Amino acid sequence: MVQPIYVYGSQVLREVAAPVDLNDAEHIKSLVQDLKDTLAQAEGCGLAAPQIGVSERVVIVDGDVMADVYPYLKGFKRTLINPVILEESEKKCEYNEGCLSVPGIYADVLRPVSMKVAYYNENLEKVEEAFDKFGCRMVQHELSHLDGNLFVDNVAPIRKKMLTKKLLNIAHGKVSAHYNTKIK
Repeated sequence: MVQPIYVYGSQVLREVAAPVDLNDAEHIKSLVQDLKDTLAQAEGCGLAAPQIGVSERVVIVDGDVMADVYPYLKGFKRTLINPVILEESEKKCEYNEGCLSVPGIYADVLRPVSMKVAYYNENLEKVEEAFDKFGCRMVQHELSHLDGNLFVDNVAPIRKKMLTKKLLNIAHGKVSAHYNTKIK
């Protein structure tokens, strides 16, 4: 079911998400479906459970929406449950990011170019996978949500200062998005 997306200023976005109970398959199935439905409606490339008000360690990414720019992302869809970063490259790159929880704001963020993650997929199978290029960036961005971090926390200080008014407007409900948003 499509859920509202919590936006900047919502406490749930600043919490460290708890591991999801792997024994509760029905809850996981329902949460993953809500994430997929909400992401499809919002037309984004990734979504973390805290963004729909559930402080649990589950994220999804869907590279299909970026496949016109990055053809290698065609069919790149992942559900990561209780993910753990095993390795990150020392080499980093900068890319202009946006976020469904921070509508209308984009800023350059420096992140590792590759990483290795252990997680459970939606069939609750243990997976270890290496990510690179834009797939890595999508996964990193979503995993940050699980630790209460937003991409605007990682921008240059001068850029963040320039964004302060826009961020405060979002936090005070002055937000425009083509999807349903919520502040709590």
